[in-house]
Amino acid sequence: MKELTAYNVRTRKKCKIVDPKVVVLKNGRKAIKGLADDDRKTTVFRMVSDAEAKEFQQS
Repeated sequence: MKELTAYNVRTRKKCKIVDPKVVVLKNGRKAIKGLADDDRKTTVFRMVSDAEAKEFQQS
């Protein structure tokens, strides 16, 4: 799978996602949750489609 990136609100930059996991939000949407590469204290999310989540879980 390609490299996962997300927007870090704290640093106002795009960053790589470290230790990504697929999570299901309250509204049923899927997202990838992990830590920001540039600031390991910040949690970042990236909304993904069902197909992207399934592809990520298989890899």
